[in-house]
Amino acid sequence: MKIASRYTFRRATVDDLNPLLDWQAQPDVREWWDTTEPSHAKDFDDARVVRCIVGLGDQLIGYMQDYTVHGWDDHHFRDLSKGSRGIDQFIGELTMTGKGHGPSFIAQRLQTLFEEGAPVVATDPHPNNRRAIAAYKKAGFKKFRPAEKTPWGLVLPMAVYP
Repeated sequence: MKIASRYTFRRATVDDLNPLLDWQAQPDVREWWDTTEPSHAKDFDDARVVRCIVGLGDQLIGYMQDYTVHGWDDHHFRDLSKGSRGIDQFIGELTMTGKGHGPSFIAQRLQTLFEEGAPVVATDPHPNNRRAIAAYKKAGFKKFRPAEKTPWGLVLPMAVYP
């Protein structure tokens, strides 16, 4: 099913670093986004990761990244098919949370990733992050393994197929 293009996904650049760091410093984001990445200019040079600023109309509302799950030897999704992508995101403008934007922009981005050939897209929220898990389920994700410890912390592996 074709999803309307309501959101924009602009490649993040080093010029976005200060707004990103401001968003990441907010307690509601910090609780689950337990890294400051991207936090340095060199982070934007990592070809394994596509970093985007999410917009709605003229307002920038969040951050989303997708990455090759085979870009790290120890990645917990390395057993997925070649071409698989992983995603992470957060809504940085807290006035935009709780309004359905997360599942909507995730679904829109998934459509693009599948059109580009991804055989599966996976994500890994913390098992206690009920809000993120609900958003992922609304976007079509399903748990495909029990919670597991990874180099990035405790995660609940979820995936969606085209």
